[in-house]
Amino acid sequence: MDKIKFDANNHSSAMGEGMEVPPRWDLSDLYTSFDDPKIESDFSHLEKASKTFSQEWKGKLHQVDGKALATAFAEYERIEEGLGRIASFSQLGFAAHTTDPAWGRFAQGVQERMTDISAYLLFFSLEINRLDDEQIKGLLSASEMQKWKPYLRDLRVFRPYQLSDEVEQVLMDKSVTGRSAWNRLFDETMASLTVTLEDQVKPLGEAFNMLTSSDRDKRKAAAEQISKVLQENSRLLTMITNTLAKDKAIGDKLRGYPRPMSSRNRANMVEDEVVDALVAAVDEAYPRLAHRYYKLKAKWLGLDKLEHWDRNAPLPGVPDTVLSWDQGKEIVRNAYTNFDPALGKLVERFLMHPWIDAAPLPGKSAGAFAHPTVPSAHPFILMNYHGRARDVMTLAHELGHGVHQILAGQKQGYLNSATPLTLAETASVFGEMLTFQSLLDRETDPKKKRHLLASKVEDMLNTVVRQIAFYQFEVRVHEERAKGELSSERIGEIWREVQERSLGEAFHFTPDYDAYWSYIPHFIHSPFYVYAYAFGDCLVNALYGVYQEQPEGFSEKYRTMLEAGGTLRHKELLAPFGLDATKSDFWRKGLDVISGLIDQLEQEG
Repeated sequence: MDKIKFDANNHSSAMGEGMEVPPRWDLSDLYTSFDDPKIESDFSHLEKASKTFSQEWKGKLHQVDGKALATAFAEYERIEEGLGRIASFSQLGFAAHTTDPAWGRFAQGVQERMTDISAYLLFFSLEINRLDDEQIKGLLSASEMQKWKPYLRDLRVFRPYQLSDEVEQVLMDKSVTGRSAWNRLFDETMASLTVTLEDQVKPLGEAFNMLTSSDRDKRKAAAEQISKVLQENSRLLTMITNTLAKDKAIGDKLRGYPRPMSSRNRANMVEDEVVDALVAAVDEAYPRLAHRYYKLKAKWLGLDKLEHWDRNAPLPGVPDTVLSWDQGKEIVRNAYTNFDPALGKLVERFLMHPWIDAAPLPGKSAGAFAHPTVPSAHPFILMNYHGRARDVMTLAHELGHGVHQILAGQKQGYLNSATPLTLAETASVFGEMLTFQSLLDRETDPKKKRHLLASKVEDMLNTVVRQIAFYQFEVRVHEERAKGELSSERIGEIWREVQERSLGEAFHFTPDYDAYWSYIPHFIHSPFYVYAYAFGDCLVNALYGVYQEQPEGFSEKYRTMLEAGGTLRHKELLAPFGLDATKSDFWRKGLDVISGLIDQLEQEG
């Protein structure tokens, strides 16, 4: 999953007359359709292979040597990649056709079948984690096991929280009718919501896109429609949130996680203390970042106070240029190629093949993501391209993910390619930075240059300040949910308090904004995911500073970092650049970059 950009879903209103249509992807490199007979054939083969794997290895891992375990790992990876191919096709198809009942039924069927087959494989990780450290050390002494050393290292992180085989099996089986079912209900509900704008019924995403309009009356009307439809659905959305928060609390208690966010931190392979330091640094910086910038923006807009629908308003005096899909592609292609021709060639593969679904259409998931699928195929990108500069930046962001996923997958294989979220955002945010600098360097009009600079500051604030505020909101909701179910009104109060603290006195928040927490999918799909964006942005600020100071040889080291996938931790990955995220001043350096850009805007008035 990736950072959601809530733009319009209506293609015809987004692009100008005569402009080329942004592409839709072709998933046939995975399967031709959801009734492709190869899906059933692959499922049958993988189910048989999983049963055989269980018969050969279950209950025996405590007595195998390293060479034999490496053989087991190779077969396990082959099965998992086969299942991953089917799962990827299902997830991508559903994302592009969220309101289509046929795709919904197919996606649910795939998930249920995957759960059944995975039951035969569950023992493997559980038995490995029951081996003591001396046994693991002995197994890793075999040369054949070196490939699997990082995977074992990360698997062992969860050893203290592992339950009995029977309980793990029940939790996996029940997930189909538990968390996964609530996630699907949320997705289908949000995709079906509509608003009335200028006497026309349009998808909810159209109203979010209108929040970037230069017409304040249109922004206000769109905001009122968003509030209205979210409030009308607040009972369901509040129930989903309460249920999933309780579900997580039950799982955390069973496993013994000390805090609601601890499981996410373990999955990200980052220490609780590092995340706490990041959150504290950003919280402390709210006044010199968001508070200061939005006071400037209120002055530029000629307002005493900003309303929440003014937050993403364009600056006055600069026309809202629409960039065609071809123009957007060219800008991003050049930015990557000028940095590193090798990365430029990888970007070109995405742009020349039907791997991107960019047309904004009804029934399609709002936002943007890059899905790695499997190394034997290639990633796919979903976004909604309307021709604005921020859409170009979104394309650059997702292509960063796509390039990272290809490099890691080709180098490390299926099991070792997955990158912790804190590092997965590095390539995407770095790609945005390259594209921004490219746009800034070629602009000669001082007014347009200031507009670009302000837009970049807003993107950084959305990535750092807003995401940490989201994280703080989640922490408070989960902590209060532990004491009992929360009402829509109480969740709305927490939301407004966090927004006021993070965005500052420049804003006047009307009560209707209290419902806006309910449209953010990360809270539903990936609790506590959001701090990874701030982690990635601050990390990239520091990384880009190294690049500016020492460009010679940087791109080669950068590519090596991306190729590592999940095999190295953040400290090992950053060491070649002289950076260390565990140091107290690391986060401040990243935040100082944003503050410095605001200084520049203040000086220019």
